[in-house]
Amino acid sequence: MAKLDARLDLCFSALGDPTRRSILARLARGEASVSELAAPHAMSLPSFMGHIGKLEAAGLVTSRKEGRTRICALAPDAFLPAQDWLGEQRAAWEGRLDRLDDYVTRLMKERNS
Repeated sequence: MAKLDARLDLCFSALGDPTRRSILARLARGEASVSELAAPHAMSLPSFMGHIGKLEAAGLVTSRKEGRTRICALAPDAFLPAQDWLGEQRAAWEGRLDRLDDYVTRLMKERNS
C-alpha cells in the first residue's frame, strides 16, 4: 500500500472540495466542456481551471482539446485506489468489531452462568 500513499493523498485532497465533487458528479453523467462544467459555479475561469488541474493531478479527470474547447471526462478506474484503501479499512474495522462482539457475547455468557 505504501506505493499508493501519494496518489491516495491527491485523491482525497481533490475530493475534499465541494466544487470538485460537483464537477465529478457532473462528469459521472458523461463528458463535458470546461465551460459547461464552470457554468453552475460563481468563480472566474482561471480559478475554475485550478479545480480541473487538481482533479487531473489526482488522476480523477482527463481532458483533451477539441479546437478551442477543452473536454473533460472521468478517468477510467479513477477511484480504484480510494476504493481499495477504503475496502482495506472496512475489512480491518469489521474484524475488530467482530472480535468485540465475540468478547461481549462471551462476557455475557459468563455473567449469566
